[in-house]
Amino acid sequence: MCYVKCARYIGYSLVWAAVFCIVANALLYFPNGETKYATEDHLSRFVWYFAGIVGGGLLMLLPAFVFIGMDEEDCCGCCGYENYGKRCSMLSSVLAALIGIVGSAYCVIVASLGLAEGPKCSDANGVWNYTFASTEGQYLLNSSMWSKCYEPKHIVEWHVTLFSILLAFAAVEFILCLIQVINGMLGGLCGYCCSRQQQYNC
Repeated sequence: MCYVKCARYIGYSLVWAAVFCIVANALLYFPNGETKYATEDHLSRFVWYFAGIVGGGLLMLLPAFVFIGMDEEDCCGCCGYENYGKRCSMLSSVLAALIGIVGSAYCVIVASLGLAEGPKCSDANGVWNYTFASTEGQYLLNSSMWSKCYEPKHIVEWHVTLFSILLAFAAVEFILCLIQVINGMLGGLCGYCCSRQQQYNC
């Protein structure tokens, strides 16, 4: 099994997942494409935690580029041993993967809390509050309750869809980084690089 190729595939996958997280988080600031709700502080408080932009986005690009930048033909020495270059590279990727795990876990937690609490919206009396906060997430299973939110229009659909996207992609990122931790440990402890052909033996 080629540990470096696996790491690079994981890196490319993380880049796409990070982009989706950033875009989803950014869209949460503009319900119905309008900016007034952000300027008037009528957005869910969890939108301002930047979970998708920072946790599942920018912070995820660091391990992604580390994995992508791993060169299959790089047999440089490490710690005074010529054949240990690849092992050091793989083991260092584990540290990057741990950073990714922290970022994705943060995004998963915030997205889950955002879904459970629901959006901030205006009710029939024109009062802005978290209409579904007391339902403990049950509103997600009962769409007939969504009509309690009068403004912004379709805010529940907007909120649920985008936070679900954040949750899904952050979960994928978490799994990929966890796989890379295992992949990096196996590649670092069991693999070595010889000449121009990569080989791994335990």
